[in-house]
Amino acid sequence: MTAHLKIDFVSDISCPWCVIGLRGLEQGLARAADAVAAEIVFQPFELNPAMPPEGQNLAEHVAEKYGSTPEQSAANRAMIRERAAALGFTMATTPDSRIYNTFDAHRLLHWAELIGQQKALKEALFALYFSAGRNPSNHDDLVSAVEAAGLDMAEARAILASDRYAAEVRQAEQLWQSRGIHAVPAVVINDRYLISGGQPPEAFEQALRNIAAELAVPAQV
Repeated sequence: MTAHLKIDFVSDISCPWCVIGLRGLEQGLARAADAVAAEIVFQPFELNPAMPPEGQNLAEHVAEKYGSTPEQSAANRAMIRERAAALGFTMATTPDSRIYNTFDAHRLLHWAELIGQQKALKEALFALYFSAGRNPSNHDDLVSAVEAAGLDMAEARAILASDRYAAEVRQAEQLWQSRGIHAVPAVVINDRYLISGGQPPEAFEQALRNIAAELAVPAQV
């Protein structure tokens, strides 16, 4: 019997571990397809909500935020690139990469969910930032991701020129923070189970099978 799961994937498009986590989750779901079926909804989380429009050098930002040395930062980037490549994703970060504000990207993702195209846009935004090294706070760059996802570019520009969906995104961010989500990726299953971090496919597969087995057990009266 297949367990039908609702999965909320709380993440930011400038989070490299979110790419790794999403690919791991998707491959884990494929491996566990005999036991589970799932709908994934992407929920907003901003790693750097106060980041100015021009962004900041990534290595400089990591040094300020986590105390990493340039050597540690470079080694970490290399490790993340290898993990992503093993999962089929090209991550082209360099010492000159920058990190940006992502609020407008989350507004577009909210819109994409409403029209049933959220996953396509999420993938396009990840590629825009990590593979192409473009700016996810720049409206022209965001519209190019919308185009890559096959969505309505004129509608996207209209959304970006307004404050449409800003309140909804803020509300969702606050909701997940109130539920204790303070780091991403956070994979929340059926509003009950939490899988944290960029886990490998086999870890997701085992967790999903365990959840399916638990859900199959009749509740004790």
